[in-house]
Amino acid sequence: MAILLNRLKELRARDGLSQTELAKLTGSSRQTISLIERGDYLPSILIAMKIAKVFKMPVDDVFSMKEEEGE
Repeated sequence: MAILLNRLKELRARDGLSQTELAKLTGSSRQTISLIERGDYLPSILIAMKIAKVFKMPVDDVFSMKEEEGE
């Protein structure tokens, strides 16, 4: 099974954005941003693309996939 990693917290800090501000910019909720940051929610492709656009980065620079050991 693969794990989706992300750099949301790091990139938000870099750009001085709160979870609420990022949520507004992406048309999602603060709770969704929080869940994505913690790895408890997999964003849709659309949300992932909107997040990457806010940070002016390719999606795969914001999100990455890691294979779990033993697979």
